[in-house]
Amino acid sequence: MALRVRDAVRGVWREAAKFGAIGALAFVVDNGGYNLLVFGLPGGAEGGVMRADPVPASVVATSAAALFSWAGNRYWTYRHRHRENMTQELTLFLFVNAVGVAITAGTVFASRHLLGLESMASDNAARVFGWVLATLFRFVTYRRYVFVAP
Repeated sequence: MALRVRDAVRGVWREAAKFGAIGALAFVVDNGGYNLLVFGLPGGAEGGVMRADPVPASVVATSAAALFSWAGNRYWTYRHRHRENMTQELTLFLFVNAVGVAITAGTVFASRHLLGLESMASDNAARVFGWVLATLFRFVTYRRYVFVAP
C-alpha cells in the first residue's frame, strides 16, 4: 500500500513538473505576446498595435499560449493519458482554457478599470496573479476532465 501511494505521488510530481515546463514556455508566449501587442518592441516610443486595447490583447496572447499548451500537454505531459477522440479532448481543453483566459483577462480588467492602474508593471502584476489562478484551475481540470486515462 505504501509503495502504491509513493508511486502515485511520484507520478503526480513528474506530471506536475512536465505541466510546469510547458506552462513556463506558455507563460513566455503569453506575456511576451501581450507586451509586444500592448507596449511594442523595447525602446519603441509608439507602443504596440493593440496599445489601446489591453484586455483584447490579453485574450489574443493567452489564446496563442493555450494552443501551444495543448500541443505540449497532449504530446508530452499527458501522452499516456490523452483521449483517442481528439475533437472531444480539444473541445474540453478549449473550454477549460476559455475559463483560464477569462481569469487572466479579468485580473487585467480589474487592475485597469477597478483599480485605475495603467502601467506596464501593474498590467504584468495583474497578469501574473491571473496566470497563477488560471494555472491552478487548469492543472486540476486537465487531470480530471481533459486528459483522462484510456
